[in-house]
Amino acid sequence: MKQTGFDLTHPIGSKATLGLVVLQADETLEQDFRRLFPDRDIAIYVSRIPSGEELSADSIAAMEAELPRAAKLLPRAARFDAVAYGCTSGTTLIGAEAVIEMLRRGVDTPVVTDPLTAALAALRALGVKRLGLVTPYVNSISAPVRDAFVTEGFAVGETLTFGEAVEARVARIAPGSIKAAARLAAVGADAVFLSCTNLRTLDVIDALEAELGIPVLSSNQVLAWHMAKATSAPVAEDAPGWLFKTAKSA
Repeated sequence: MKQTGFDLTHPIGSKATLGLVVLQADETLEQDFRRLFPDRDIAIYVSRIPSGEELSADSIAAMEAELPRAAKLLPRAARFDAVAYGCTSGTTLIGAEAVIEMLRRGVDTPVVTDPLTAALAALRALGVKRLGLVTPYVNSISAPVRDAFVTEGFAVGETLTFGEAVEARVARIAPGSIKAAARLAAVGADAVFLSCTNLRTLDVIDALEAELGIPVLSSNQVLAWHMAKATSAPVAEDAPGWLFKTAKSA
């Protein structure tokens, strides 16, 4: 056996390197990010965190201890431009500042975000004052999510929930059901937020905005927008929603 020499080249993420800590039960976030960031020079690395089959206050609390460990499983040699915890309700119950601190224990990166923080930034960027809210969660999870927006100064009108605790079923909620709930939540609102990274929203946003005449935001959409804004990572030309169109024209 002969040993031969070799050269080293640049990392995969020459335009941006993004990290995601995704719930074990989530089937949607990773797929959406690969659609929203199709550029081959953007590296997306994913670590999974145990989350249980059902979403509850107890299962979310259990995730808190796992966050640093999950972040440490991201590639150590990669230089991450941004890392996100992919759970809207988890961030709400754990607290965004605590999430940031725990992720930084596991990975070195200049930017840490989450869907709630991203949603707040997106709503402010669009000048939204009153929003309608759609969630798949049971009431004990939906209420704190609604209250998180109120605490940050937003008026929340209609809140529609599917009342589903089983994550596998959340990922299979039909587009028509999401649209119907969004229409009800839009009454009197400046924008609608579709909460949950496991909810399949990308294919309904443009149609809903055309119908309702107001911005429609979702957890995965705002998270991608926030990370793109922080890193200058290019997003797909067909990235849905006024949020991305506003960012491109700004």
